[in-house]
Amino acid sequence: MFDQDLLKDIDLRKGECRLHKCGLSIDNPGDNLLLRPLCSDDYEKGFPAIQNDLAKVGDVTKELFLKRFHAMRSCPGTYYIIVVEDTELAKIVACGTLFVEQKFMHEIAIRGRVEDIVVDESYRGRGLGKLVVETLLLLSEKLGCYKTSLRCKDSLLPFYTQFGFKKEDQQNYLCKWFSD
Repeated sequence: MFDQDLLKDIDLRKGECRLHKCGLSIDNPGDNLLLRPLCSDDYEKGFPAIQNDLAKVGDVTKELFLKRFHAMRSCPGTYYIIVVEDTELAKIVACGTLFVEQKFMHEIAIRGRVEDIVVDESYRGRGLGKLVVETLLLLSEKLGCYKTSLRCKDSLLPFYTQFGFKKEDQQNYLCKWFSD
């Protein structure tokens, strides 16, 4: 999806959660775990399946997955999807997305949006969600985003506020669905 080298030099000690204190790092997310960009062969490793924990993914064939993967990859500087793979099982166990939006405001700046954070139920409690979010936020900062936002359910506010996310006064999130 993007060059792995972008994840180098990201120092989790700069993050709000201080994950390094519990031994997690981008280079060492845990035993038999690997944090890396999404790859085209992650279909077989269950990438679409893990996203079912967030929303209905539907019937995504390998052909559709690859078509979308290559379409996103053809927009460099826009999509940064990271995954955590259990290398022993060849299974994606966590993932998250940083979407970078080009703006005219703030002197032609870029804005980040964190989306699609999910950890496989059997891997929860190991700090992987924190690792994914912190990595995406620090990547956002490294890329030069003037701000990074996310939307979440009210029940997840305590989780995301530990990273420095705050509700903004006079701001609302509205949505109009065109299909379910």
